[in-house]
Amino acid sequence: MKEKNEKIPDPKELEKELGDFLAKKFGGSVKLATPIVMPQPAKSDEGETPPKKKKTIQFDLKPQDLVTYLDQYIVKQTAAKDILATKICTHFNRIKHVQSAPDDFNDMVGVIKNNVLMLGPTGVGKTYMVRLIAKKIGVPFVKGDATKFSETGYVGGDVEDLVRDLVREANGDIELAQYGIVYIDEIDKIASSQNLIGADVSRTGVQRALLKPMEETEVDLKVPHDPVSMLQEIDRFRKTGKKENNSVNTRHILFIMSGAFSGLEKIISRRVAEQKIGFGASISNPSQDQELLPRVKSEDLVQFGFESEFVGRLPVRTIFEHLTESDLCDILKNPNNPIILGKKLDFAAYGIDVKFQTDALEELARRAFDENTGARGLVSAVEGALLPFEKALPSSSVKRFAVTREVIDHPQRNLSRMLSRPDDEASVRAFEQLAADERQRIEAYLIENRKTFSDKYGIQLTDSRVTLVAQAYCQKITDIEKVLKKVKSYYEETKTIELYFIKNHGINIVLEEEAIDAIIEKCFQTQGTPEAYYQNLTAGFEHGLKLVREKTGRSRFFITREALEKPEGFIADLLKPTEALPQLPPKPDNLLEG
Repeated sequence: MKEKNEKIPDPKELEKELGDFLAKKFGGSVKLATPIVMPQPAKSDEGETPPKKKKTIQFDLKPQDLVTYLDQYIVKQTAAKDILATKICTHFNRIKHVQSAPDDFNDMVGVIKNNVLMLGPTGVGKTYMVRLIAKKIGVPFVKGDATKFSETGYVGGDVEDLVRDLVREANGDIELAQYGIVYIDEIDKIASSQNLIGADVSRTGVQRALLKPMEETEVDLKVPHDPVSMLQEIDRFRKTGKKENNSVNTRHILFIMSGAFSGLEKIISRRVAEQKIGFGASISNPSQDQELLPRVKSEDLVQFGFESEFVGRLPVRTIFEHLTESDLCDILKNPNNPIILGKKLDFAAYGIDVKFQTDALEELARRAFDENTGARGLVSAVEGALLPFEKALPSSSVKRFAVTREVIDHPQRNLSRMLSRPDDEASVRAFEQLAADERQRIEAYLIENRKTFSDKYGIQLTDSRVTLVAQAYCQKITDIEKVLKKVKSYYEETKTIELYFIKNHGINIVLEEEAIDAIIEKCFQTQGTPEAYYQNLTAGFEHGLKLVREKTGRSRFFITREALEKPEGFIADLLKPTEALPQLPPKPDNLLEG
């Protein structure tokens, strides 16, 4: 049978054909009129859309809570942690307070924002700290480099693009974006050059462009020079017949800026020296002053190349300290540090388990300190020391790698030995010793922070639970926080087993803390869940406990760790007849009471 493959005419083609037909049939007296489509507002089945309820920010952190969180990840920088945590918590708690009683604050003129300027050498954790804070408080966060922006109207990025990026980070939620954080790095690179002739659009121009967003302004989401944005607006107008005015108010957006500010010490030094000149002044060599950045003033920043209006919009300043060799070693020893965890993950991708000796970490910290690039030097030191092993070991049968001081000092000799004797007894003992040392290190860290973790996660961190968390951390490449969250989740799921038992079997069981730990430990070992373990618990205890209830009348049972391991013996002990208690002699009637 012949198939038809007729082409469906396009509306314009159909209109032309109808016009030709009418022209032939009736001449020029009849013409086809094309309807004019006017934009119509979208119809609503339920009348007018009710106004949207204004969203309120959910924030309940206190400054000390945020400092405690940062202490888990960042070594040193006590003053910087205190200042940032305090001002950020105050900023968002103040927003929450204003939203709770808007009528009381709507008439207030102006809002002074606690925009922050962070000063400190490279590699001391400025960006890392801000990322941790943004992750913890759960608000939209965008990061930009000041070097990529130029003044509006010139070639280059527009500073208002950062505000638009907040909307994208908030998945289009403008209300949520208006409570975000904008972090601008390398801010010292837009300080004006002293010997430049003409408009400095990439430096002072950017400073001027930042003035309004840092205070309060409306940033239009439509970009005038972006054709895609214009087409989207035209399409929206055709559908709705209305011109939407989508904009973001920067009133509550917090701006945090950071930079190394190389050369600022010289400006501060000159000012300090000038202040000491005079009759009776104590003369000292400014070059011997090792801590000049904490003495920075607004006039120093203006002389560095910033406009006074720009400096005035950064009222909060915090100084990051230089990291010593001991600080770098503490970073490597921190269970949450991403450098060692990342290197473990690199080798785990090839099925190789890695353990680090404390002496090896100290040597790596010494090498990093010599590079004088702060914590960034740690990455270079670790990569340089382990790269030969990362190249050769995946092609061998080595599955356990003990990184000792000897391995760091003599890489080629130790690599040859490992490749020729992968199952060397000395290497096996060294790895097992490092694994035991790592467990002890993690246990000591957990005991030191026991109260903090117990309060934070709402579980009692007993000695047995400390051991359990340390074992789980050492078995899997993760940080302490993720392990504790997993333990908390397993704990809550395990407690629901008690409810399942009384609901499904009518038996009231109480799992003691050590029994709960045993179930959590099984879950970590088998990668299972407490819900799956419930089936084993039912098989071991259901019939036996029902029998005990029938024989003795008991309806509540406390399940211990030993009971989980040997349920038959536990049931047998419950069924044993209770020995008769010795009877007390009768009370004489002639005893006087009182």
